[in-house]
Amino acid sequence: MRRIIQSHATEFALLAVIAVISFVLSVATNTFFTVGNAFDLLNSSAVNIIFAVGLLVVLIAGGIDISFAVAASVVQYVTAILLGWMGGGGWLSGLLIAGGAGVLLGAFNAFLIHKFRIISIVATIATFNIYFGLLMFFTRGVSIYNLPDWLTDRVILYEREMADGSWIEITLPVLVMVICVIATWIFITRTTTGRQLYAFGDNPEGARRFGINIGAMQFIAFGWLGLMAGIGGLIQAHYAQEVVPNALYGRELDVLAAVVLGGARLGGGRGSVLGCVLGVLLISITQNGLNLAGVSPFAFKMIIGAIILVAITLSNTRLERLLPFMRQQGSRG
Repeated sequence: MRRIIQSHATEFALLAVIAVISFVLSVATNTFFTVGNAFDLLNSSAVNIIFAVGLLVVLIAGGIDISFAVAASVVQYVTAILLGWMGGGGWLSGLLIAGGAGVLLGAFNAFLIHKFRIISIVATIATFNIYFGLLMFFTRGVSIYNLPDWLTDRVILYEREMADGSWIEITLPVLVMVICVIATWIFITRTTTGRQLYAFGDNPEGARRFGINIGAMQFIAFGWLGLMAGIGGLIQAHYAQEVVPNALYGRELDVLAAVVLGGARLGGGRGSVLGCVLGVLLISITQNGLNLAGVSPFAFKMIIGAIILVAITLSNTRLERLLPFMRQQGSRG
């Protein structure tokens, strides 16, 4: 039991923080600690969790990408236009187009990083501006509202009327999110490629000497994030029932903060899907509670900045060193 706690210290710490914050917010507001609000949080967090598990793979491989949210916006437009040319299409064609376009954008990032030896954050800052600039130039900032019926029709997987007359529901984005989370968990923990990504992120030179193809690792990691960005972009269009060019602009920092807070190390080689999901939920719960309490959204931006600083500090410091009790228990064992 002690070893389990030590190996999952970040996840247990996040669960404790989530419990404390939820208790405080439930006291501060009357509507936070309700079943309806919990289901709303789950539905609204689905897209960010899809983005987060994709970013997790890149961070494990020792990279960083801040262009994925804008790439998802580009994918939304490309998919909507191609579906219009096809006469509407369906979920299968939509996911194939969105996923394929996302992989291409992610592969472009990997190409720049590998071919020209550009630091990943510098390369993705460049592509962030390139993607967003091209998107705004060609669309002129005009949103798309005329989407296929299958994309805009809400798909409710579960619904129930509460005693107060309100309804709770689980929608399609949650199902897609669960599939993406499970697929990412299997990929990084149950496949040889996933283990190679951890090894590459932890020690790139050692991985190269061991025979791991560095270029392949970068293309796989950024391609996986591109796939998740494409799927997340399509699901966001379904959730919002429209395509807005700047709707996802700025989410990259929220997702990055959540993933690093969830235990992913910026130096690579560490991170878990559970911690990643808990990190997103912590950010979403905090934002939701502050909104319900009537706190200015600018205050939330300050909190996100503080979370990023704390997360970076924790990513470079073993959590056990911050918890003397756990270190003592480990030495006794």
